[in-house]
Amino acid sequence: MTSPSLDKAGAADTLTAGPRRRRVRGGGAPLPLLVPALIGLAFLVLPLVALLIRAPWHSMPDLLTSTEVWQALRLSLVCATAATAVSLVIGVPLAWLLARVEFPGRGLVRALVTLPLVLPPVVGGVALLMALGRNGVVGKWLDSWFGVTLPFTTAGVVIAEAFVAMPFLVISVEGTLRAADPRYEEAATTLGASRFTAFRRVTLPLIAPGIAAGAVLAWARALGEFGATITFAGNFPGRTQTMPLAVYLALQNDPEAAIALSLVLLAVSIAVLAGLRDRWMTTS
Repeated sequence: MTSPSLDKAGAADTLTAGPRRRRVRGGGAPLPLLVPALIGLAFLVLPLVALLIRAPWHSMPDLLTSTEVWQALRLSLVCATAATAVSLVIGVPLAWLLARVEFPGRGLVRALVTLPLVLPPVVGGVALLMALGRNGVVGKWLDSWFGVTLPFTTAGVVIAEAFVAMPFLVISVEGTLRAADPRYEEAATTLGASRFTAFRRVTLPLIAPGIAAGAVLAWARALGEFGATITFAGNFPGRTQTMPLAVYLALQNDPEAAIALSLVLLAVSIAVLAGLRDRWMTTS
């Protein structure tokens, strides 16, 4: 027989903890579901396994240290980092605007911001040419007034990568802002802080994990960008040839180098998934 104190403690635990989640333990998977599930798993995993099997492991050090491959690696890392920095500078304020400010047409603006996620990358490159090319809507003024030409330059690579990668950052930061309690910012403003000071001293520390996750996603997306880059910046070794472009070119002339570069991109993707595991994947 349990004591009244134990009964009260158990009742209090029940009230404070709330209903517990129950794990559903079913039987074996039905065959009509198991077979297509295994086919789908094989469809996704088999190409990656084949890449590892056919990798020239014995010559991998020589391939990854060759001049052409090293140029592509270095350029990809520099441009992806620069594109992520650009995305942070203009993407975080944009995410704050979408999450915190009510204005007419906010839904349309959000749709336009996320459009590069579904837009074919080649179309994005053509759009960048029409906007920032020498005869583009803005590019002709940049060329005539400042002598700045962006297409087929390293700066063009950064712009193309930022165009396709920034939506990942904006979506991640906006979601974090919506989950954060705005009362902390309101309390800071009532104590005399300006809106910008409250954002810098209160909001940014609160949403730092979301910013970090979005930055990692943007960096990985920028590193793997191909379509917009080759359309807007071209494929010039040492100047605009990034790793995806080098893979495409090497596949025609040196398949082993293409496999080596593909493995580098695969390793980066795995590292990104591992870094975001605690944010997106939970166990019960």
